[in-house]
Parts: sequence; C-alpha cells; structure tokens
Amino acid sequence: MLKVGTRESALAMRQTDIFREKMAVLNPDVEIEVIGMKALGDIDLTSPLDQMSNVGAFVRELDEAIMKKAIDASVNSLKDVPTKMNPALALPAIFERDAVEDVILPCRLEELPQGAKVGTSSIRRGMQLKSLRPDLDIQPLRGNIHTRMDKLDSGKYDAILLAKAGLDRMGIERPMYKLDRKVFIPAPAQGTIAVECRADDAENLEILKKLDHAPTRAAVTLERDLMRLMGAGCSAPVGISAVLEGRKLSLNAVSYGYTPEPRRVETTVDADYTQEEAAVIADYLVGKRDDLQ
Repeated sequence: MLKVGTRESALAMRQTDIFREKMAVLNPDVEIEVIGMKALGDIDLTSPLDQMSNVGAFVRELDEAIMKKAIDASVNSLKDVPTKMNPALALPAIFERDAVEDVILPCRLEELPQGAKVGTSSIRRGMQLKSLRPDLDIQPLRGNIHTRMDKLDSGKYDAILLAKAGLDRMGIERPMYKLDRKVFIPAPAQGTIAVECRADDAENLEILKKLDHAPTRAAVTLERDLMRLMGAGCSAPVGISAVLEGRKLSLNAVSYGYTPEPRRVETTVDADYTQEEAAVIADYLVGKRDDLQ
C-alpha cells in the first residue's frame, strides 16, 4: 500500500487522479491510499504569497508528513516545491509537462481598457503586466481556480491571470488567451506535476521513477537550478522557461527588482551544463555581472 498525500483543493486532487492513472498503467500491482491535507497556503489566504515563499507554503505540511512516515509520498505542483529541498527528500518522478503558459481571461491583454483592474497575486505576473501595460490596475487575487473565476464573473476584476495547465486539468473551457511564453515568461516548473518521497525509501523510489519524463526533468532542472543559484523563492518576480531541443536547452528568463531595469536572457545551454555555467546566468539575472561572457 502506497500512502500518498495531497492538498485538499480540487486541483490538487485532480493532479493526484493523474498520478493514479499513471500508476495504474506503469505500476498496476501497487495499491494507493490518498490522504488529503491542508497546507499553510490553503489556510492563510490573507498573507502575500511572496512572504510565505521560503517556507514552502503549499508543501511544508506534506513534507513533514513524509518525514514522519505518516505518508509515503506526495503529489505537488513542482513550482510550489522549494528549490532548496530537505536532503532527506527526493523527487523521483516529474511528469511530462502540460501547458506552460499563463492565460488571461476573459479577453486579450491588448483589448483591456485603460486602467482596467487585473487580478493576480503573483509578483512575477504583476511585474510583467506592468511592463507591457503600465496603465493597468493590478490587484491581489487569492483562492482556488473557481473562486478566482467567480470573482471575475462578479465584476470585481476586469481580467485575471491563471496558469493554463490548471484550467486544462480541471476541464474548464471558457474564453482564455495564451500569453507568449517567450514574452510573458512563466514561473520555473510551471505546468509540471512532481512526486516527492523519502530519499532513503529505495522501494518506493524504484516504483515512482517509472513515472518520470526525462525531457521535462532536464528543462525544469535548469529552471530550478537558476532559481536556487539566484537565491530566489517560489514567489520571486522571476520568470524562467526552458525547453529541451535535442541536446540543447532553449532558455528564456526575466528578473525584476534586482537591477534598476529588468534583466532578460534568451540563450541556449548544453543539456549537460555545469553549475558554474548556470551560475553565470543566475549572476547576470540578479545583477552580479553585466554580461553572460
């Protein structure tokens, strides 16, 4: 019996259903018990997410349950998992990435009237919105997907921004418009589901590794390495998006607040890059160096 923990939100439960579907194909003999839990980020809906980013607002309770052996593994959105993980924990499975883009509802960004009120609690999204449309009124927006859409439908906001992957997983079909990932750069690991377990749990590590998608792992590892080397938390005003193309990783990144003007990177990196090579990019994004040479 594999005891799997997950947050109790509808999206987290849907992501756990996806995990179960993959397990049924690749590990059909393994019985699964799902245990729902509340995370700090679900309970505290008033504190800004950037103030909770270093404590793993959406995974801390699950990580603690794994360490106490109350559960064997947890299913998470990888973008919520801190880049500086407890060394006693491992990520044996990173699923094939779903849609990476952010979307805007209910209309295109350029169609919004002057001074329109746009809801998002992501500093990254807010900064990128302001760079493209300085006239917009960016307002905080917390809650699950349906709560956020209800607030849009009630007229509290003229538009909201969400991750396309979450809407797709929930089967939500309504007018939404993708933002170009090379211009409006997503959060590191956005659109990716990952499974955590104890690093010394050899049996379950072997079982869960069957669910891993190597090309996605290569891309998100670079994204998360850059975040870690930058010293940036999950809610930092940083966008990083990598795609594996052959033996190269195509990289787009942007950072706000580290230098007077935003720093942008568009480059390619060898798939077997070194940490020193990644550090050059990270140092540029935080203003410790003025070029990538």
